[in-house]
Amino acid sequence: MNALAGMGGAHAKFRSQRTNVRYRDFGRTGWKVSEIGFGGWQIGGAWGAVDDEASIRTLLHAFDRGINFVDTAQLYGAGHSEKVIGRALKQWNGGKIYVATKAQPTVWPDPNDSSPAFRGRFPDWHLRENVENSLRRLGVDHIDLFQLHSWGPTGHCELDWLETLNELRCEGKIDQIGVSLRDNRPDEGVHLAHLGLVASEQVIFNMFEQHPRDELFPAAKANATAIIARVPLDSGSLVGHWTHDSYGSWEEGSQQHQMFRGDRFAETMARVDKLKSEIGDCMPTLAEAAMRYVLSHEAVNVLIPGMKTPDEVDMNVAYSDGVLLQDELIKRLEKHAWVRNFYK
Repeated sequence: MNALAGMGGAHAKFRSQRTNVRYRDFGRTGWKVSEIGFGGWQIGGAWGAVDDEASIRTLLHAFDRGINFVDTAQLYGAGHSEKVIGRALKQWNGGKIYVATKAQPTVWPDPNDSSPAFRGRFPDWHLRENVENSLRRLGVDHIDLFQLHSWGPTGHCELDWLETLNELRCEGKIDQIGVSLRDNRPDEGVHLAHLGLVASEQVIFNMFEQHPRDELFPAAKANATAIIARVPLDSGSLVGHWTHDSYGSWEEGSQQHQMFRGDRFAETMARVDKLKSEIGDCMPTLAEAAMRYVLSHEAVNVLIPGMKTPDEVDMNVAYSDGVLLQDELIKRLEKHAWVRNFYK
């Protein structure tokens, strides 16, 4: 965890809006990446209807504000997110943008299975096919970070996937290798981090999902494995603007509508209210507290909120000003940790 860098409140927020994003080392790769990255799931269409032209404008605005790391996947809209990002990259005439994408396994593991089969889930033909398809959709000559979408606890010893990806590195089609850990199972990446087999690990980390702090973050820091923190705003709940009528306004079949179905939405709202009370006037908004919470951990190299508009980009970039949460507040937030899997 970083040392205290002050609070600043609303004045710090206003001040940071006149600056661009800050940068962090991306593990041992030698890259300098914006500590706020661009999560590309929402522009694939799974979270409701999207306007591709609006998505491209938002991406270009993010690049202009200094965001230089974009995360996507073949899964996001069956490649649609990659295509939109590719169109934005073609129009961008500024500095380097690091593009990370993912290949899903041939068989998704059961979320209730603590020891799913892993060997053979990413065979040579499958990985090569995914790389070629992603290269074409993104319109790039190589992929900066190619990740396995859904890691398994035995993947660090069943290394058929690594042989193929190392060959693809030698062929110049990918640069670095990463993995995306299964939801709510951050400890499955601890051995991988200790061994240093990949450049990065992507994990859910936010004020509810605090478990990566226990074992994964120390292992990653010790071996310079980069950490990509996804879902920093808990799929929207930690923005703090939901009302008890919000669920009914979401498109049926969308990711949010599915995740927060049944009693889940009401429980989430109750826990969000408790978080707001805990934070009090320490931060102007819950969203600011949530973003600064993730940024306050040195093991995190980049966090990737989803952004649909230039205004949302500006809101998130505003938090990239070096102002961190006090250690005392982070300690108080520990009692709000909430382990659950809303992706089931």
